[in-house]
Amino acid sequence: MATLRFCQECNNLLYPKTQPGIPQLIFACRMCNFSELTEGSGLVYRNDLLTVTREQPGVTTDLAQDLTLMHSNMKCPKCGNTDCVTYQDQSKRKETRMTLFYVCTAPHCGYTFQDPALVNAQNRDRMDVGM
Repeated sequence: MATLRFCQECNNLLYPKTQPGIPQLIFACRMCNFSELTEGSGLVYRNDLLTVTREQPGVTTDLAQDLTLMHSNMKCPKCGNTDCVTYQDQSKRKETRMTLFYVCTAPHCGYTFQDPALVNAQNRDRMDVGM
């Protein structure tokens, strides 16, 4: 179980930090220059979520029956129905544009998709950058 560590000089909380090129965890005080090495292995793991996540529709069950969501006249590419529920991408990052997802309201369909015109434009932008 993790325990809190306190500075031996000023009694403030010690925070974990790493030094570039040193594969050992250090606990350092933010108020003074006190720091101490960890006992044992001191493994450090960085989970960079910006490279892992991307625009994903998430859970879309029963969205067609939700009266609080906006409806659009977007044609479903799967069944051709023209009534879809619209909602925004769940990841709100500065680097990406707002992504809208559409869910077909047809009882037999429920297909989740993005606006095909926007998807094609994004693919063209990626190809232009790659040239």
